[in-house]
Amino acid sequence: MINAEIYVDKFGKNVGFCISGHSGYAEAGSDIVCAAVSSAAYMTANIIIDIHKVDADVSVNDGFMKLRILSQDAALCSVILSGFKQHLCSLEEQYPDYLIVNYLEV
Repeated sequence: MINAEIYVDKFGKNVGFCISGHSGYAEAGSDIVCAAVSSAAYMTANIIIDIHKVDADVSVNDGFMKLRILSQDAALCSVILSGFKQHLCSLEEQYPDYLIVNYLEV
């Protein structure tokens, strides 16, 4: 199962995420749940870092991605992080046995 944590600051702004695990929906290379989550996570990170030029704390490994921005950059990244959260929640509704989304105040 993929565990997705959405980081929320004390003001309720999304300030990052941590994705870990493999869905187990299908074999590696054919897993549409992993592909959807991974693609959305990489797109979100690329927009924040490469387009918005935000200095984010990013860590990537097999089956793991963490991105965290400073609260001062939350307004700039709000739309993309909200879209990412909405996408994950939609995937969770479609594939509840393979993805869980939680929220963590940081």
